[in-house]
Amino acid sequence: MTIAEFCRRHQRIGLDTNVLVHLLEDTTLRAAAAQALLDAVEDGRLKAVLASVGLAEVVTGPARTGDGALVERYADELRSMQGLRIEPLSADIAVDAAVIRGTRRIGLPDAIHLATARASGATAFVTNDRSVRSSSKLEVIYLDDLEAPGPG
Repeated sequence: MTIAEFCRRHQRIGLDTNVLVHLLEDTTLRAAAAQALLDAVEDGRLKAVLASVGLAEVVTGPARTGDGALVERYADELRSMQGLRIEPLSADIAVDAAVIRGTRRIGLPDAIHLATARASGATAFVTNDRSVRSSSKLEVIYLDDLEAPGPG
């Protein structure tokens, strides 16, 4: 599916951390697809939500290597991105995450991401984790299945 088709089908999406990690640290076609998706968010074709746990996950790599400047740069870039809302973990999201985790047998961070997307009114959740599956409330789209636009 092209990014343009994706934007026609969905107006609000949830993002998994791995989409952002591909954008920040990858040089493959996944990075190009992630960039095209985030470009659509920044230029207003999509609205996106990221669970606050996702912010923690994104900055963990630089923190692990002791690169405080990169931690701050990544955090600042995500906090200032137009069209991206970082959503805190509320009690309602926590309860929904527990239900998702219990019924789907997935890890707590993934359950929080899905619950956050649902609570924000997202109709799709973009990830590259094939263990995360769609439900009647939220379509899961894999980054590998999105086509980035070709050069010029």
